[in-house]
Amino acid sequence: MTLSVSLSHSFGGFRLEAAFEAPPGVTALFGRSGSGKTTVVNAVAGLLRPHRGRVAVQGEVLADTEAGVWLPPHRRRIGYVFQDARLFPHLTVRQNLTYGRWLAGLRDGAEIGRIVEMLGIGPLLSRRPGALSGGERQRVALGRAILSGPRMLLMDEPLAALDDARKAEILPYLERLRDEVGLPILYVSHALAEVARLATTVVLLEAGRVTAAGPVAEVLSDPGAAQGLAPREAGAVLLARIEAQEEDGLTRLATGAGPVWLPRVAGAPGRALRLRILAQDVMLALEVPQGISALNHLPAVVEELREDDGPSALVRLRAGEEALLARITRRSARAMELRPGLRLHAVLKAVSVAQENAGG
Repeated sequence: MTLSVSLSHSFGGFRLEAAFEAPPGVTALFGRSGSGKTTVVNAVAGLLRPHRGRVAVQGEVLADTEAGVWLPPHRRRIGYVFQDARLFPHLTVRQNLTYGRWLAGLRDGAEIGRIVEMLGIGPLLSRRPGALSGGERQRVALGRAILSGPRMLLMDEPLAALDDARKAEILPYLERLRDEVGLPILYVSHALAEVARLATTVVLLEAGRVTAAGPVAEVLSDPGAAQGLAPREAGAVLLARIEAQEEDGLTRLATGAGPVWLPRVAGAPGRALRLRILAQDVMLALEVPQGISALNHLPAVVEELREDDGPSALVRLRAGEEALLARITRRSARAMELRPGLRLHAVLKAVSVAQENAGG
């Protein structure tokens, strides 16, 4: 299901001029606070009427200011999960889950059971929201949105109010939602680790403008797009598969760039996951590395070199079927005579493949 968005809106000195196409899967709107992410989502939901714009889902026009089309929120069949769960405090978890379903005229009990099992909220059904943790409340909010029978989901920073432990608890459920439910999702976040782990497509917003959009692995490894990110955020995403759990406590992963070893990652051989490789954690070597402690080094070819205004340079590499991004000093780039087509080796520091940067 494709989402097509073209919006023009201004308020309080801020101007939004954004247009993008979101294919099936999880499309992440990423940008700093105040970049316009929530404005876009509210316009898609029908909670904000833009001065000019058009919103269509799989060819059906939800809003078109020029044609005078404006479907109210309750007719758009869109589920919305907010930063705070917004559950009804006087209803039990079961009643919260079925409320939206009842409004939509849906009665399939089997579907309720499937979503309850997927989100792991069966033991919570008789409780009220006040007796739940933050992560549990967000899982219930997810279930309520899904069970209302939407054509797509909007999620506006659903993890922002949670601490790290609760985020780690809920991320696997979001991955299951992406992989098993099949609903298209527009996901707002200012946390690039979430985007890298969950998204299939990313739209970068800055000061109300779209600066880049496309498949997450392609955009995040683009030096031009990376220059708009904080230095510690730039990096690439690799698709990986567990090959073996080895006797010394390491997990061997197969990637399109070559084998990678991590400290033990839970899962049986065959489990798919993603690795986020930060640009600052990639070193470059002109010869095959020898006598070093780093286990992970991959043959690569320089595709692009872009120097910034400071002392750094971003290098896009092609390693097998995958793209990597390395941040090195301009002095090193010149000393190594880096240029497109040069063959070398990318050395991944241990922290770049730590378990917090691996996700399914």
